Amino acid sequence: MAADVRAFIELMRPKNMVLAAITVPLGALFGLNATLDSEQVASVAVQILAVLAFMGAGNAMNDIKDAAIDAQAHPNRPIPSQRVSIQAAQKFVVLLWTFSLAAMAYGSFELSQNNATWWPLTAIYFCAVILMITYDLGPETKSKGLIGNVSISLMVAAVILYGAASVDSMSWLVLYVAGVVFFTNLSREIVKDCQDMLADEGVRNTLPMKIGLENARMLSYVLIMAGLVCLYIPYWKGPFVFGQLILQTPAILVLISLNGPMFQGQDVQVSARIRVAMLLGLLGFILTMYL
Repeated sequence: MAADVRAFIELMRPKNMVLAAITVPLGALFGLNATLDSEQVASVAVQILAVLAFMGAGNAMNDIKDAAIDAQAHPNRPIPSQRVSIQAAQKFVVLLWTFSLAAMAYGSFELSQNNATWWPLTAIYFCAVILMITYDLGPETKSKGLIGNVSISLMVAAVILYGAASVDSMSWLVLYVAGVVFFTNLSREIVKDCQDMLADEGVRNTLPMKIGLENARMLSYVLIMAGLVCLYIPYWKGPFVFGQLILQTPAILVLISLNGPMFQGQDVQVSARIRVAMLLGLLGFILTMYL
C-alpha cells in the first residue's frame, strides 16, 4: 500500500508544485503589505491545497494522455511502470479535481460571508481550468508553439493573483509581480523550445520552428526586458521607495547578463538562470516588504 501511495504522489509531480505552494501566500502577502491575521492565514492555507490539487490533477491528466509516449521515453513513471493503472489514475484525477473545486468554493463562500469580494477567486480559478484543459486536451495548445507558451505562463502568473484574491487583496503591486512572473516564464518557455527544437520535430509546431532560433532567442530577450520593466515600476511609482531597488540587484544582474549566453545558443544554461532570476526577484520583493 505504501508503494501505491508513493506512486500516486509521484503522479502529481510534487517537485513541480513546490513553487506554487510558495507563490500562493506570496500573492496574499504582496496584496496585504506583508501582514496576515490568523483568519487570513487559514484562508490562504486552504487555497494552497486547492492549487496543489489543481496542479496534481493536471500533471496526472498529462501522464494519462502521454502513457503510450512515456512507455518509450519515460518508462519509470507510475503509469508505464504499471505501478498505477490508467483506470486508477483517472479516479485519482477526479478525486483531485473534486477536492480542488471544493476548496476554491469554500474560499469564495468565506469571502462572501465576510462581505469581501469573492468573484475574482472564482474567475481566476476557472480561467486556469480553461487554460489547462485547452493545453492538454483540446485544442492542445501545448503542440501549437507560442500560444501554448502563453497558456503555461498565464497559469504560472495566475497563482500570484489567486493568492491575493484568496484574501481579497488585489493591488497594483500584485499585478506588477504577476507581470514579472509572466514575462520571465514566457521567455523561459521559448528558450526551452529552442533547446528542444530537434526533439519536437513532427510533434509540436514551436516558435523557433516558425521564425528560427535566432529570432526566437531575440524575442525571448525582449520578454526578459518586459519582465524587468514590471519589476522596476513598483520602486518607481510605489508602493516601494526607489532606493529599495538595490534589493533586486541579484535578479536584475542575472537577467541582464543573459544576453551573451542566449545569443551563443546556451539554451540549457539560460533556462536555468531565468528560473533562478524569478526566485531572486520574488525574494527581492519579500525583502523589500520586510526591511
